Amino acid sequence: MIIGNLTRDPESRTTPSGQTVANFSVATNLVWTDASGQKQQKVEYHNIVAWRKLAEICGKYLKKGNKVYIEGRLQTRDWEGQDGVKRYRTEIIADNMIMLDTKGTSGETAGFSARQSGADDDGSQPEPPTPAGDEIKVEDIPF
Repeated sequence: MIIGNLTRDPESRTTPSGQTVANFSVATNLVWTDASGQKQQKVEYHNIVAWRKLAEICGKYLKKGNKVYIEGRLQTRDWEGQDGVKRYRTEIIADNMIMLDTKGTSGETAGFSARQSGADDDGSQPEPPTPAGDEIKVEDIPF
């Protein structure tokens, strides 16, 4: 589970077998005060891969700079580059995505959640984001 900001717009494509896949990157920030009282900050970048209906939703609604919650599993791929060197890439395969600060057309803050299911696509369209009622309070988050 991570919460961060998109570093670029999602890139969506369709595989030869007809499945939609979206790739994007999310940056997470860690801020702390060191022993000398100085504020420190570290940024981590996470590669995200979404499949099927979740990929379609990510490609349609997510934009660079959006704050998102991503839930998924880690997967490391390896391949041999053209130079003969073995390369590795660790990605988060998204199962769930929640948009946290998307602006609606009227300027209101909206929230939208999408979950990847194991079932086949039923052809239904995703619902558009709806305006959020109240601001999320830290004490209301269940984790």
